[in-house]
Amino acid sequence: MELNILKKVLVEVLSVDESEIHLETTFLGDLGADSLDIYQIILKLEDALQLHFEAKDVEKIETVGQALALIESMEKAV
Repeated sequence: MELNILKKVLVEVLSVDESEIHLETTFLGDLGADSLDIYQIILKLEDALQLHFEAKDVEKIETVGQALALIESMEKAV
């Protein structure tokens, strides 16, 4: 479910096709996201998932799979 939400947000913010999004897909290189895009993605994910991301955690994220792992670990901690 989290992957579907993540994909939906990426499609909405980055105007990419969902078929381009895989666990190994990078935000900057593959999807062409910039810092403003990343900020918008984080805000939309926080709203959709009722989570709060720490900047120190987000800075380490390069791939969709890493983002998903962070989301899942945060949900387990709640």
